[in-house]
Amino acid sequence: MNFWAQTIAVMIASITGGAVSHAAELIVLASQGNLPGVNEVAAAFARASGHKVTVLQEAGQALEQRLSHGPADLIAGNPEAMEALLKKGQVVAGTVTPYMLAGLGVSVRAGASKPDISTVEAYTKTLLAAKSIGYSRGCSGQHVEQGIAMLGLTEQLKPKIVLTGGGTGPVTFFLARGDFELGIQQSNIMVGAPGTDLSDPCPDT
Repeated sequence: MNFWAQTIAVMIASITGGAVSHAAELIVLASQGNLPGVNEVAAAFARASGHKVTVLQEAGQALEQRLSHGPADLIAGNPEAMEALLKKGQVVAGTVTPYMLAGLGVSVRAGASKPDISTVEAYTKTLLAAKSIGYSRGCSGQHVEQGIAMLGLTEQLKPKIVLTGGGTGPVTFFLARGDFELGIQQSNIMVGAPGTDLSDPCPDT
């Protein structure tokens, strides 16, 4: 899978013990990167079916507790996370299905000049010129780090990197309040985020 076109394929699966087809109320667990898409699909399904759908963002110990004690019917997460849940027997074998591909994008604070990231060369120059760069400790951040390493910029950029995460909000939350100059995360999370402007998707290699 092309890195810049992006690596964060997100997947959905049934949780062991769930009875989705007969439920009058569905509980869907979603990682941060899945929330925009899952919320939209859940709302459309609720309108069409009359069932109630509750979408919860769970991570870490909270997710483990929910998977162990429920209730929950479906889970949407990144491929690596889903593979781990399959190995533990916490999702139903054969139900894990890719449903979207989320690309990385770059955002700036609202009103700031949007950088040129139209090519790999321009993106490299933008990263080097930035005073500070923020990305998450989660899946998207891991891929940002991989991309930086592919460009040979790990050591040069290390002093200006700010990591977000811990369930406190998306990268755009910290960008909007001025914690760093550039924010990088999945574009689907960054589009329309208050106090920020999405520049462009990261370029393909």
